[in-house]
Amino acid sequence: MTEHLIVTDEDGTRVITMRRPEKKNALTQDMYREMSHAIDTAQNNPDIRCLIITGGSGVFTAGNDLDDFLKAGTDTSGAARVTNATKFLYSLAHNVKPIIAAVDGIAIGIGTTMLFHCDYVLASTTATFSTPFIQLGLVPEGASSLLMPRTMGYQRAFATLVMGHTMTAENARVAGFVNVVVAPGQTEMEAKKAAREICALPAEAVAISRKLLRLAPDEITRRIDQETHLFGERMKSPEAVNAFMRFFQRKKA
Repeated sequence: MTEHLIVTDEDGTRVITMRRPEKKNALTQDMYREMSHAIDTAQNNPDIRCLIITGGSGVFTAGNDLDDFLKAGTDTSGAARVTNATKFLYSLAHNVKPIIAAVDGIAIGIGTTMLFHCDYVLASTTATFSTPFIQLGLVPEGASSLLMPRTMGYQRAFATLVMGHTMTAENARVAGFVNVVVAPGQTEMEAKKAAREICALPAEAVAISRKLLRLAPDEITRRIDQETHLFGERMKSPEAVNAFMRFFQRKKA
């Protein structure tokens, strides 16, 4: 288990906590792998009725670690990163247990796109959502090009995914992918309340109803594969490599 991920089981709920505060919970290869494992091993465990993904108080995740992006764009080390990220996305697509997301603070890139695989999302008033893929010379990922227009409508999805507009928690609630906005520091507590409510319902009826509500996993994974192929090509493009370098130059300035 990576030191940057904490997984605990309590009251029928598996809580997956991203914990890399010095990097705003930016996701590493190990974190992707361990998050996949936490989701996959819950599937056939009857004691786990619900999952919560959280970053703790103050931050959800800054998304992919851009150090990995720069390495992937300039040499051959990107394959493992793509594989681990894709495995995590496949785990989300094939998951059959209700997932609750507790978002306090920033949710950037995959920090936003993973929410469209979740069943119930809580956000604090300080939460913000952004997908700056195009600004980095990249394309959407996580089946977001399929799921976001379906949830938000095409125009909102275009403004978010292509133009890179940031959304507040209230904007996200109006757009339909956040259920409830709560005070800062309260998202995980409220997520556990929602999990208890779900766990109290008949398990088989929940599973069948959830399956009826969602797109088929194969449809989602086909889009993930399409995006992943294009994403991998774009990471080696001059646009993307230059964007990564400019990002790190700004950080050093």
